[in-house]
Amino acid sequence: MTNIDPNFPLIDLHRHIEGGIRINTIINLAREHDIPLPAWDEESLRQYIQVIEPQPGVMAFIEKIEMAASVLVDYAACRRVAIENVEDAQAEGLDYVELRFSPYFMAQSHGLDPLGIVESVADGVEAGRIATGMKVNLIGIISRTYGPEAAGDELAALLMQRDKFVGIDLAGDEEKFPGELFVDHISKARDAGWQVTIHAGESSGPESVWQAIRGLGAVRIGHAVHAVEDASLLDYMAEHGIGIETNLTSNVQTSTVPNYESHPLRYFLELALCGTINTDDPRISGIDIQYEYDVAAPAAGLSVEQIHQAQRNSLQAAFLSDQEKEALIQRCTRDISS
Repeated sequence: MTNIDPNFPLIDLHRHIEGGIRINTIINLAREHDIPLPAWDEESLRQYIQVIEPQPGVMAFIEKIEMAASVLVDYAACRRVAIENVEDAQAEGLDYVELRFSPYFMAQSHGLDPLGIVESVADGVEAGRIATGMKVNLIGIISRTYGPEAAGDELAALLMQRDKFVGIDLAGDEEKFPGELFVDHISKARDAGWQVTIHAGESSGPESVWQAIRGLGAVRIGHAVHAVEDASLLDYMAEHGIGIETNLTSNVQTSTVPNYESHPLRYFLELALCGTINTDDPRISGIDIQYEYDVAAPAAGLSVEQIHQAQRNSLQAAFLSDQEKEALIQRCTRDISS
């Protein structure tokens, strides 16, 4: 018995390509390119790649992703993991997925050109889409962690392939690099016609979410956990339909919340906010979308009705046209009846 409504599209809006690299792919690429690993079989390597117990914060969690991404030695490797991310999304039963990545993050281990990363990932996602028939869109990330100047270069690389993306995200070290430093960057992305989603309220407080909405023009917020501390912010988000990309297991593993029971998603849904359920970094967290619906969401106190509402909210918040949303519903209905 699953909590997923089979009569409605299953969607993941917040899913990082770098956090979805298969463990066997890490081993294969490391062998092929003579990259040292702490272990050479999947079960032994798992403890170094996956989060086994909660980390002391977001940046400690990201260190796991850095090890996975250390095998991205060339553009062919980047293309490969992009294809496999799409294949894995389909294998999980998703009807639509929005994949996101940071070119600088993927380029850092081996000094690759961010533009080459953008081109290879976009090409891989398209190849995966054609092979699987999955509905997929791409979100480009500019990473705060490298500072505003590097973010400008990262944005420039993304804009060279602007027609391959539907949105822009600001991720990375929220505490050290607040959104105020990236107003011009996100403004240029909006001018390119992209939708805006911002990681905010994960490591910092509600003021970070306010800034993302009012200063950066975000229509969706990644995580938004600390928004719960400001009632006026919650009222504003409900009134303006701001989407919340919730990642239950990830938030426990980064110690953003102490446990599932403490997560505010249930409260968000009770207030009629547009809360959704997503995986974030499925290979790092050792979960898939079904786990988040069937294990994490009930542990967070959600009723089946609330879980179904979160599933419906995902379509509402998706970076899709009304026609594309309707087509997803129709395709899901056909699949059920056939």
